[in-house]
Amino acid sequence: MDEPIQRQAFTPEDPKLAHALFGQQDRHLRQIERLTGVRISSKGTSALLSGPDEVREHALRLLTGLERLLKGGFPLRPTDIEYADRILRMDATADLASIFLDTVIVSSRNKSIAPKTIAQKAYLDAMRGCDVVFGLGPAGTGKTYLAMAMAVAMLKKKEVSRIILVRPAVEAGEKLGFLPGDLAEKVNPYLRPLYDALYDLMDVDRGQALIDHGVIEVAPLAFMRGRTLNDAFIILDEAQNTTTEQMKMFLTRLGFGSRAVITGDVTQIDLPTGRASGLVQATEVLARVEGVRFIRFSDMDVVRHPIVQAIVRAYDSHLPG
Repeated sequence: MDEPIQRQAFTPEDPKLAHALFGQQDRHLRQIERLTGVRISSKGTSALLSGPDEVREHALRLLTGLERLLKGGFPLRPTDIEYADRILRMDATADLASIFLDTVIVSSRNKSIAPKTIAQKAYLDAMRGCDVVFGLGPAGTGKTYLAMAMAVAMLKKKEVSRIILVRPAVEAGEKLGFLPGDLAEKVNPYLRPLYDALYDLMDVDRGQALIDHGVIEVAPLAFMRGRTLNDAFIILDEAQNTTTEQMKMFLTRLGFGSRAVITGDVTQIDLPTGRASGLVQATEVLARVEGVRFIRFSDMDVVRHPIVQAIVRAYDSHLPG
């Protein structure tokens, strides 16, 4: 027997927020209908929700949480409604305001950088409290970008004196000789994604000036050997393509007043056959080491264009393993 359809009214505590919450011509309400399966009609500053109890209660939690975001000054966008719905499906008790309003930094484009998923929030909290943090998961989950945002924020607050951005220069063992050009030209293509993230967070001229003065360093992993890095925020990106020896070498560069964030996707290893990934081994070796945190992302944490999440899921279901 079908569950009876129930109706329930929702009225924002602050009627002035109704227009922003409901959206122009009720576009936000129509989006919530598509996401939740509830039926919504509006009259003035009130909305009437129709549907089975479970569906209706989820939609009410979503509307209540979104209203709190608007009260906190959050500029509500359609993508944020989708992220909020996703969060509440994973954890019905989640506090949307504590996630979306946790601004790390405001970029040069006046964009507030804040978490959009439960895992992203845990990742930021881990970076604030731990010396070594591993961010593991698929592309589009914000692993590198949020680490960069935290690094820039800590630099601005003078909590660190420099930022060091590191990548394996060439997936198959950093063999640069076959590439054309001088050393800088050889490694720059592999470091470009780090520059892109940096320049999205701060003005290009400012970022380049900090690089020129050595406050921000972008370097291939091989350049870390023999160094001790004090008072620095160090990011190792694409860490799945490090060997065991390279990972140990990198982690032992950490000096006083420094913290390291290591990002990677263990499903995208490009090392030669027979070479173990240093990232995979680190998850086993360091699992119980105090001061080290592992944050694992999934396709549910993808926050790029919505099609990216669908692509990740499609490949996961199609490819073996």
